[in-house]
Amino acid sequence: MIPFLDLKAQYASIKSEIDTAVLGVLASAQYVLGEEVAHLEEEFAAYCDVRHAVAVNTGTSALHLALLAAGVGPGDEVITVPFTFVATVSAVCYTGALPVFVDVEPVTLTMDPGKLEAAITSRTKAIIPVHLYGQMADMDAIMSIAARHDIAVIEDACQAHGAEYDGHRAGSMGVSGCFSFYPGKNLGACGEGGIAVTNNDAHAKTMRMLRDWGQERRYHHVLKGFNYRMDGIQGAILRVKLRHLDAWTAARRAHAIRYSSLLAELGTVKTPVEVAHRRHVYHIYAVQCRDRDGLHRALAAEGIQSGLHYPIPVHLQRAHEDLGYRPGDFPVSETAACTVLSLPIYPEMTARQVEQVVAAMEQDAYVG
Repeated sequence: MIPFLDLKAQYASIKSEIDTAVLGVLASAQYVLGEEVAHLEEEFAAYCDVRHAVAVNTGTSALHLALLAAGVGPGDEVITVPFTFVATVSAVCYTGALPVFVDVEPVTLTMDPGKLEAAITSRTKAIIPVHLYGQMADMDAIMSIAARHDIAVIEDACQAHGAEYDGHRAGSMGVSGCFSFYPGKNLGACGEGGIAVTNNDAHAKTMRMLRDWGQERRYHHVLKGFNYRMDGIQGAILRVKLRHLDAWTAARRAHAIRYSSLLAELGTVKTPVEVAHRRHVYHIYAVQCRDRDGLHRALAAEGIQSGLHYPIPVHLQRAHEDLGYRPGDFPVSETAACTVLSLPIYPEMTARQVEQVVAAMEQDAYVG
């Protein structure tokens, strides 16, 4: 069997480091925030080349706080894409603002800047491009449009730890960037976790207060805040894993290159495109094929796990039918939802396993 990802193998590879870090937190009894989380914030900010990082309990919380720090609230509109995990849109809804969608472009499946300006109104307060699957959106074009209209850009980098756009790290180009540390992410906790990064001193201060019940100092609550604090054990574990992230990214990229080379010879599926000047970190290696569900079943029969990211775009989810969108509103997203299949990819995967996945795909034609 080839799993979609193998978290047990990752733990085994750094077991002594993780165990030591966890025991250190238990000995210190700093279970919520504390020194390990503070050090993680310093180290992750340096990794992203920004001044501040604010650690929280999930990537969704990071997005929520980044929106609030940017002043987003009831009556505002926030533009994002429908082809994303639902958390992007949920964070907008938490603020009371209205999510507004623009379609993705067909090559990278990230926000189509050519459709962005038409969606801007006098109520637009923020734009959230999603760096889907580990490749950054077209940030030059998005930032240019946002600057013309004086709109904040908040990067959803929850799948893009270490991705780059023309040398800029994910999360460093917008007013804020938000990351998830869900266990399966390229940098994943042993539980839930997230972080928001920013170069804006005021936004960082606001997010620090909001994550901890709006406290400016103990028992002095100046904002209506939340319990979004990261626990100390996750902070310690993430500090260990951050030291391995570049090596893990290199392994993911090597597997992606091998996949693309072998699948090009096969010629039956569309492989992901890494755009020039963008460093893809391949959180997901997603191919597109006409009979996606047939390929999904065929791989399962061969003992190979694959994933669907994401089979229903957010504008067609029942939870968001109140937004009034209909099938056909975002055709590129809707086509992707029916054709994208995620193949196994993780640092501990072997080159032989990549070849086995491709060999299993040789048995039938799944033309993209």
